[in-house]
Amino acid sequence: MKRYILLSAITCLSFFLTFTTKAQETVDSKVWKALSGVTYTITEDEYGELYVPVFSEEAKAMEGKIVTVPGYIIPFEGLFKPEHVIVSSLPLASCFFCGSGGPETVMEVYLKEPIEYTESVVAFKGKLKLNDKDYEQLMYILEDAELVGEVGK
Repeated sequence: MKRYILLSAITCLSFFLTFTTKAQETVDSKVWKALSGVTYTITEDEYGELYVPVFSEEAKAMEGKIVTVPGYIIPFEGLFKPEHVIVSSLPLASCFFCGSGGPETVMEVYLKEPIEYTESVVAFKGKLKLNDKDYEQLMYILEDAELVGEVGK
Protein backbone atom coordinates (compact mmCIF):
# COMPACT_ATOMS: atom_id res chain seq x y z
CA MET A 1 0.00 0.00 0.00
CA LYS A 2 2.82 2.39 0.88
CA ARG A 3 4.46 1.68 -2.49
CA TYR A 4 1.18 2.45 -4.28
CA ILE A 5 0.81 5.78 -2.45
CA LEU A 6 4.45 6.67 -3.10
CA LEU A 7 4.14 5.71 -6.78
CA SER A 8 0.92 7.74 -7.10
CA ALA A 9 2.56 10.77 -5.46
CA ILE A 10 5.58 10.55 -7.78
CA THR A 11 3.33 10.19 -10.83
CA CYS A 12 1.24 13.22 -9.81
CA LEU A 13 4.34 15.30 -9.10
CA SER A 14 5.85 14.27 -12.43
CA PHE A 15 2.65 15.26 -14.27
CA PHE A 16 2.51 18.61 -12.44
CA LEU A 17 6.16 19.43 -13.21
CA THR A 18 5.75 18.44 -16.86
CA PHE A 19 2.61 20.56 -17.21
CA THR A 20 4.24 23.55 -15.50
CA THR A 21 7.39 23.27 -17.58
CA LYS A 22 5.43 22.99 -20.85
CA ALA A 23 3.27 25.99 -19.94
CA GLN A 24 6.37 28.05 -19.17
CA GLU A 25 8.14 26.90 -22.35
CA THR A 26 5.10 28.04 -24.28
CA VAL A 27 5.56 31.63 -23.22
CA ASP A 28 9.38 31.57 -23.07
CA SER A 29 9.67 31.45 -26.85
CA LYS A 30 12.84 32.26 -28.76
CA VAL A 31 11.25 35.53 -29.85
CA TRP A 32 10.64 36.75 -26.29
CA LYS A 33 14.17 35.67 -25.28
CA ALA A 34 15.68 37.63 -28.15
CA LEU A 35 13.58 40.69 -27.33
CA SER A 36 14.56 40.59 -23.65
CA GLY A 37 18.12 41.65 -24.53
CA VAL A 38 17.18 45.30 -25.00
CA THR A 39 19.14 48.07 -23.27
CA TYR A 40 18.42 51.79 -23.08
CA THR A 41 20.12 55.12 -23.62
CA ILE A 42 18.83 58.10 -21.69
CA THR A 43 18.12 61.34 -23.54
CA GLU A 44 15.96 64.34 -22.77
CA ASP A 45 13.10 66.05 -24.50
CA GLU A 46 10.76 68.88 -23.50
CA TYR A 47 9.03 66.54 -21.01
CA GLY A 48 12.16 65.26 -19.24
CA GLU A 49 14.17 62.04 -19.34
CA LEU A 50 13.49 59.67 -22.15
CA TYR A 51 14.61 56.03 -22.27
CA VAL A 52 15.36 55.08 -25.87
CA PRO A 53 15.59 51.33 -26.56
CA VAL A 54 18.77 49.89 -28.04
CA PHE A 55 17.85 46.57 -29.60
CA SER A 56 20.11 43.51 -29.50
CA GLU A 57 21.59 42.19 -32.74
CA GLU A 58 19.40 39.10 -32.32
CA ALA A 59 16.27 41.28 -32.18
CA LYS A 60 17.42 43.39 -35.15
CA ALA A 61 17.88 40.20 -37.18
CA MET A 62 14.20 39.35 -36.63
CA GLU A 63 12.85 42.77 -37.63
CA GLY A 64 10.64 42.59 -40.70
CA LYS A 65 10.45 38.81 -40.46
CA ILE A 66 7.36 36.71 -39.78
CA VAL A 67 7.49 35.44 -36.19
CA THR A 68 5.14 33.56 -33.88
CA VAL A 69 4.72 35.04 -30.42
CA PRO A 70 2.93 33.26 -27.58
CA GLY A 71 1.53 35.20 -24.67
CA TYR A 72 -1.36 36.55 -22.66
CA ILE A 73 -3.75 39.17 -24.00
CA ILE A 74 -3.78 42.17 -21.66
CA PRO A 75 -7.38 43.27 -21.06
CA PHE A 76 -7.82 47.01 -20.76
CA GLU A 77 -11.29 47.52 -19.33
CA GLY A 78 -13.45 49.36 -21.82
CA LEU A 79 -10.54 49.68 -24.24
CA PHE A 80 -10.28 46.18 -25.69
CA LYS A 81 -10.13 46.48 -29.46
CA PRO A 82 -10.53 43.12 -31.18
CA GLU A 83 -8.22 44.15 -34.03
CA HIS A 84 -5.48 45.78 -31.87
CA VAL A 85 -4.37 44.02 -28.69
CA ILE A 86 -1.42 44.00 -26.36
CA VAL A 87 0.17 40.64 -25.62
CA SER A 88 2.49 39.93 -22.70
CA SER A 89 5.02 37.17 -22.18
CA LEU A 90 3.99 37.24 -18.52
CA PRO A 91 0.65 36.52 -16.83
CA LEU A 92 -1.49 39.53 -15.98
CA ALA A 93 -0.34 39.75 -12.34
CA SER A 94 3.28 40.05 -13.49
CA CYS A 95 2.93 41.98 -16.74
CA PHE A 96 4.46 45.39 -17.44
CA PHE A 97 1.24 47.27 -16.71
CA CYS A 98 0.20 45.43 -13.55
CA GLY A 99 3.24 43.78 -12.04
CA SER A 100 6.99 43.49 -12.18
CA GLY A 101 7.63 42.93 -15.90
CA GLY A 102 9.57 45.43 -17.97
CA PRO A 103 8.58 47.07 -21.27
CA GLU A 104 10.39 44.29 -23.14
CA THR A 105 7.70 41.82 -22.02
CA VAL A 106 4.82 43.40 -23.97
CA MET A 107 4.01 43.86 -27.65
CA GLU A 108 1.30 45.60 -29.64
CA VAL A 109 -0.46 43.30 -32.09
CA TYR A 110 -2.33 44.67 -35.10
CA LEU A 111 -4.59 41.90 -36.38
CA LYS A 112 -5.88 41.28 -39.89
CA GLU A 113 -9.18 40.05 -38.41
CA PRO A 114 -10.82 40.88 -35.06
CA ILE A 115 -10.58 38.33 -32.25
CA GLU A 116 -12.40 37.66 -28.99
CA TYR A 117 -10.68 38.14 -25.66
CA THR A 118 -9.44 35.03 -23.87
CA GLU A 119 -7.50 34.43 -20.67
CA SER A 120 -5.72 31.44 -22.23
CA VAL A 121 -2.18 31.59 -23.55
CA VAL A 122 -2.46 32.28 -27.26
CA ALA A 123 -0.04 32.64 -30.16
CA PHE A 124 0.05 35.36 -32.79
CA LYS A 125 1.90 35.24 -36.10
CA GLY A 126 2.91 38.40 -37.93
CA LYS A 127 5.69 40.73 -39.05
CA LEU A 128 7.88 42.06 -36.24
CA LYS A 129 8.59 45.77 -36.10
CA LEU A 130 11.06 47.33 -33.65
CA ASN A 131 10.06 50.80 -32.52
CA ASP A 132 12.55 53.28 -31.06
CA LYS A 133 11.00 56.44 -32.55
CA ASP A 134 7.27 56.66 -31.79
CA TYR A 135 6.84 56.99 -28.03
CA GLU A 136 3.07 56.70 -28.34
CA GLN A 137 3.50 53.00 -29.14
CA LEU A 138 5.24 50.09 -27.48
CA MET A 139 8.76 49.24 -28.63
CA TYR A 140 7.66 45.88 -30.11
CA ILE A 141 4.88 45.72 -32.68
CA LEU A 142 3.48 42.76 -34.58
CA GLU A 143 1.87 43.88 -37.86
CA ASP A 144 -0.49 42.06 -40.22
CA ALA A 145 -0.94 39.49 -37.49
CA GLU A 146 -3.28 36.58 -37.14
CA LEU A 147 -4.29 34.53 -34.15
CA VAL A 148 -2.69 31.10 -34.49
CA GLY A 149 -4.76 29.76 -31.61
CA GLU A 150 -4.61 28.78 -27.98
CA VAL A 151 -1.29 27.29 -26.98
CA GLY A 152 -1.30 23.74 -25.70
CA LYS A 153 -4.64 22.79 -27.28
